Amino acid sequence: MRQQLIEALKGHNADYVEVRLEQGQSTCIIYRGKRLDEMERSFSKGGNIRALVNGGWGFVSFNELNGLWDKVELAVKQARLVGGEVSKLASVEPVVDTVNVEAEKDAATVSLTVKKQLLGEYNDIILSTPKVQTSNINYRDSNRRVIFVNSEGTYIEQGKAGISLRLLAVARGNGEVQQASLSLGSSGNFADIEGLHDQVGEMARRAVDLLSAAQVKAGEYTVILDPVLAGVFAHEAFGHLSESDFVYENRQLLEVMVLGKRFGGKHLNIVDGAAVPGLRGSYKYDDEGVPATKTYLIREGILEGRLHSRETAAKMGEKPTGNARALNYLFPPIVRMTNTYIEPGSVSFEEMLSGIREGVYVKDWYGGMTCLEMFTFSAGEAYMIRKGRLAELLRPTVLSGNVFVTLDNIDAIGDDLHMNQGGGCGKGEQVPLPVSNGSPHIRIRRCLVGGR
Repeated sequence: MRQQLIEALKGHNADYVEVRLEQGQSTCIIYRGKRLDEMERSFSKGGNIRALVNGGWGFVSFNELNGLWDKVELAVKQARLVGGEVSKLASVEPVVDTVNVEAEKDAATVSLTVKKQLLGEYNDIILSTPKVQTSNINYRDSNRRVIFVNSEGTYIEQGKAGISLRLLAVARGNGEVQQASLSLGSSGNFADIEGLHDQVGEMARRAVDLLSAAQVKAGEYTVILDPVLAGVFAHEAFGHLSESDFVYENRQLLEVMVLGKRFGGKHLNIVDGAAVPGLRGSYKYDDEGVPATKTYLIREGILEGRLHSRETAAKMGEKPTGNARALNYLFPPIVRMTNTYIEPGSVSFEEMLSGIREGVYVKDWYGGMTCLEMFTFSAGEAYMIRKGRLAELLRPTVLSGNVFVTLDNIDAIGDDLHMNQGGGCGKGEQVPLPVSNGSPHIRIRRCLVGGR
C-alpha cells in the first residue's frame, strides 16, 4: 500500500500533494422515551486528495483506490484552475510513523447487545423517576485507521477512536416543563461510560427539582462557573476566536486579536493542545501530518498564540501548531480546536464562595451562541450564593456579555481542573468533530445574568 501511494504522487506538476485513506466502523444507539429509535453499526472506507498549485487548492474524495494516479491528477487540474498566487505552506520535517489506539476496553470490541443493555438500564432509571415524562439518550462511538502520505516524504498510519454519550431527562408538573442532562465522552474506552447508574438517577431527580425552583432576578452578579461551563466558555467564546483562518479572513478581528495584547490577569492561562494524552481531542499528528503541540493562547493574561494549519501559519508568519483537522475523508482539513482548557490556579471552591455576599453559581450547559466577541450561554443548573454559602436551587440561567471584558473580570481560578469530553464541535459543515474542553472553577465579577 505504501509504495502504491508513493507512486501515485509522482509525475504531477504541483507545488504540493497529499493523499489520505481511511477505514473505520461506528455505532449509533438512540433512545427517545421508551422507544429504541435507532441502533446500527456501520462501516466506511474511502480517501481524499489535496493538491496545491499557485496558491490554489484542488480536492477529490473517493471510495475506490482504482486509478489513484488519475485522481491525483484531477486534484492538480482543479488547483491549477483556481490558483493565481504564490503557494505558501509552513515548513515541517517529514515524518514516517505508526500510531496505534490503546484502550482498556476498546468500544469497537464490545457487542451491540452489551451497549444496548447498558443504555437501556440508564433509560429505565430516568423513566422510573416520578414526574419524569420522557428521556433522550444518544450514544455514538467510532474507530478509524487513517493513512496519510504527502509529496514531501511523510507517511503516517494512525488510529483514532472516540465515544460520546448524552442523556436527557424531561420532567413535567404543575404546568411546568424542565430538563436536566449529562454529557460524557472517551477516547475509545467503553469502561469510561459504565457504572453511571447513580449519576443518571441524580440527573433525573434534578430535572424534577427544577420544576419547583426559583428564577433568579436579572442583573449583574459575581458568578462562579463550574469546570464544565467554564470549559464551554473557553472553547466557544475564546477558542473559536483563536482559529487563525477565522482571524486571518476578518480584518476587524485581526485588529483585536493582536499578539502581546493583555486580556486578563496574570493568573489566567488558556491552552489548546492535542498532545495531552487520553482525551477525545488528542492525537499524535494532525490531518496534515504535523505533530501535535501544546499552544498557549493566553499566558499570564497576555495573548501569546493562535491555532494554525500549515497554510495559515505561513500566511501569518507564525509556527504551525498541528490544528488542521478533518471530520472524515469527505472533507479537507481546516483549522480546529483539540483540547481547550483554562489551566488551574490555587484558589479552593470554598475560598471563592467566601468572598461573595450575593451571587450565582452556575453549572453544566444547555447551549449558547457567540457573535465575534459577544456571547450568550445557558447554564443547565444554578444556585444562589448568599453570604459565602450556596443557597436555593435556581431554574436554568442565561449568562451574556463581551468575552474580552469577561476575561478581564475573572478574579479567581480554582485548583480543580476537570476536562469534559461530551459533545463535539461544529465548523464549516464538519460536525461533530471530537474535542474536549475544561477548566477549574472560575469566579467572574460583574457578569450579566438573565432572569425575571
